Amino acid sequence: MTKVGGLDAYTIGPKDSKKAIVVVYDIFGYWPTTKQGADLLADATKARIVMPDFFRGKPIAQEDYPPQTDEQKQAFQNFFGAAGDFTARKPELEAIAAELKQDGAQKLGVMGFCWGGKLSVLAGGEGSKFDAVGQVHPAMVDPKDAEKLTVPIANFPSKDEPKDDVDKFEAEVQKKSFANQSVYKLYPDSHHGWASARADLKDEGNKKNFQDVYQRLADFFNKTLA
Repeated sequence: MTKVGGLDAYTIGPKDSKKAIVVVYDIFGYWPTTKQGADLLADATKARIVMPDFFRGKPIAQEDYPPQTDEQKQAFQNFFGAAGDFTARKPELEAIAAELKQDGAQKLGVMGFCWGGKLSVLAGGEGSKFDAVGQVHPAMVDPKDAEKLTVPIANFPSKDEPKDDVDKFEAEVQKKSFANQSVYKLYPDSHHGWASARADLKDEGNKKNFQDVYQRLADFFNKTLA
């Protein structure tokens, strides 16, 4: 672990790379499969990959999801009002971007899963510090976030996100001047979480789509961060 922007972070890839990609984990925080995906992205892009610990070592436990008991539901609500508060985490993400630029990165990308996908899209709005963003099986899909985007997006939803919201989000992206630089693929056979903490790489279908989405992310960032 290294410190980036004041936060502990899992980092891989050459520190002197001219491009850097911030990977924002899902609500379960650091997970072997999430790190494995970051490693794939680093290998395929030769970028510096940084995965910050926004939750300070206190993510949601997988056994508490989905929340069933009143206690779990309250803990979930508390999480999104504190560690998972987008308004608090976005400035931290921007501070990380600033430090990466100081370290020599000329082009910056950010992408995330679930909660991290939402944060990544919010970071792609007006005055964005990033040149491209990505979201994989995103949480809280909102077409209004797409309206505010100012940079290209790689958008890879699963079968579990609300189809109407996903379609409206993508329709807004297609209105943008950077629509031809953006990429979209729905994974109709994959569950929410297939590319991060809830990935089951012993399942051949999950493994195939896991590898596929990271290659698509790499292709996208190789073009937009060139």
